[in-house]
Amino acid sequence: MNDISTSIDIDAPADVVYRVLTDFERYSEWNPHTRISGRAEEGTRLRVSPGPEAGRTPTFRPRVLRADENRELRWLGHLYVRGLFDGEHRFLVEDRGDGRSRLVQSESFDGLLAGPILRRIGADTEANFRGVNSALKARAESLWAEATEATEATETNDARDPAVDGASD
Repeated sequence: MNDISTSIDIDAPADVVYRVLTDFERYSEWNPHTRISGRAEEGTRLRVSPGPEAGRTPTFRPRVLRADENRELRWLGHLYVRGLFDGEHRFLVEDRGDGRSRLVQSESFDGLLAGPILRRIGADTEANFRGVNSALKARAESLWAEATEATEATETNDARDPAVDGASD
């Protein structure tokens, strides 16, 4: 079996990271490497295709094997037929505490053509994974910063508002 694994630390909680990861409709807003359509639900099929910066990667129709909210998304895809070039792709979101997470993106490849294909495209595939990780990090951190700032602004305004403290005229 041939494996590629990448990871990135993200200054946002696991639920924010997972929400960005599985909000496929918004990928075009932040992810230049991948386009996904479908639902992140076990047993469903996705359509995973290259984004504008992905290079020459094929479109796959993998089946979701696991969709564990705020924790893991995993699917299995095949190039043409099972056993030729199969890939089990996994996103694992680890809660690091204090509003931080780690995203691990990996794929295990198997099949008759796994070795030859990975010798040809393995480095590009890993670079694509790193690009997705970086883009997801930027998106999740931005959304988390906006949410945190909005919460802080509300708390500051509430602290200044005498009605919040129960004061009356």
